[in-house]
Amino acid sequence: MSLYSETILTTQTHPGDSTVESVTGSNFKGDGYYGRSDGFHTVQYAVTGFIGDIVIQATLAIEPTEEDWFPVLNYSFVVPTDLSGVDNFIGNYVWIRAKIETWTDGSVNSVILNH
Repeated sequence: MSLYSETILTTQTHPGDSTVESVTGSNFKGDGYYGRSDGFHTVQYAVTGFIGDIVIQATLAIEPTEEDWFPVLNYSFVVPTDLSGVDNFIGNYVWIRAKIETWTDGSVNSVILNH
């Protein structure tokens, strides 16, 4: 059962001019921050007309630098996509964040983390 549910990336809308954009969300505490032993995390995402990648990144560092982050989930959409999805990952990660990469169209409605 989830103890925490947080929106880790709020609505992001591409300007619609086919430029390649990137957005990095803020750091959110993962199970490792709280000292939990199961490391079970769930991510829910929703996109509309989205073309690009949504990457869920994690780190074991207490005070991470950009080099400390690594991908734990990657969703890639090459045609305009309207979709909601849910996925799980396990790890005693201290911090978790969402990142939009190679983004050329559409919107990310939300990315929510449960743990």
